[in-house]
Amino acid sequence: MKYRIKYYKIFNWEYWPSSFFYIPNIPYAFYLAWRAKKLTFFTAANPSIKSSGNGTESKYETIQLIPENLRPKSLLIKSTTNFNSVLEGLIEKKITFPLIAKPDIGFRGLLVRKIKSKNELKEYLEKYKIDIIIQEYVNMNNECGIFYIRNPKAQKGTITSITLKRFLSVRGDGTSTLKDLVLNDERAKLYFDIICKTNFSELEKIPKKNELIRLSVIGNHSKGTQFINGNYLISKKLHETFDKINKSIDGWYYGRLDIKYNSFEELERGENIKILEINGIIAEPTHIYDSENFTYLEALKEIRNHWKNLYNISTTNHKALKIPYKNTREFSKEILQLKNYISTIKNII
Repeated sequence: MKYRIKYYKIFNWEYWPSSFFYIPNIPYAFYLAWRAKKLTFFTAANPSIKSSGNGTESKYETIQLIPENLRPKSLLIKSTTNFNSVLEGLIEKKITFPLIAKPDIGFRGLLVRKIKSKNELKEYLEKYKIDIIIQEYVNMNNECGIFYIRNPKAQKGTITSITLKRFLSVRGDGTSTLKDLVLNDERAKLYFDIICKTNFSELEKIPKKNELIRLSVIGNHSKGTQFINGNYLISKKLHETFDKINKSIDGWYYGRLDIKYNSFEELERGENIKILEINGIIAEPTHIYDSENFTYLEALKEIRNHWKNLYNISTTNHKALKIPYKNTREFSKEILQLKNYISTIKNII
């Protein structure tokens, strides 16, 4: 089965390594750097986020930029915090189980877990001795990613991408075990190893006929979530709503918001929603991974278009608002530290 899965992924570009989407665009990146006369020009895009969101920023500090009514209740747990203090913090923040735990620095769903009990949380924190964010589990029906950009000189911005997320799931037939349902599903079987880790005790159970079993609650592509192009939903009302949200988040002009919501009508009005994360300059317009509606070459072009907008925002911030570009050596040091940090985490997974 592993060989069939590997073969399938080779011929479906949705599953190709991220480097395949960026290496072909490197010449364009250098062209923009040449125009800006600075290799790290992009670090001026989001002044209120460390290096504008290059992956080294604290997710906890970044989410504090979001108005309180729009963000989930969150708690930062330092690597040295004892467990009794963690429990006291949960009570103070009114965060109950189940909850979400994830690294304060991380991306692509790395170590994001749904935690169901005190014992699970204790095991998680003992295993991963890094700074962790605990968030309330937002039990809403839907999740999407909205990419928004606004030039600092403009009063209105543009939504360039809406990614609807279809969580990995299978439907019971009344006779097959969950394991068999997964192995017979074209998409779910690609993530069988991940499913085993999170649903091991359930694999031999037989779901009821037509029962929908959600195999992941993490809206990340690496966890099996399918990204669907939702750009047809972009509207004048949605633009008005996100112009207001953008202006309530100081110093953020470029990136993607990951959002939980129940109905699109509420999302369009900005009502009853929770923004899970702000993603800065390394954010992707993830609708491009809808391989049924996009080609690989179209995906590459879309990335270039976003980088052009990133250039315009960054250079405007630098020239008009006097936002400095980060020193190249300092930026390189941050990336090296991030690489070592990620390697350390992967060694203990």
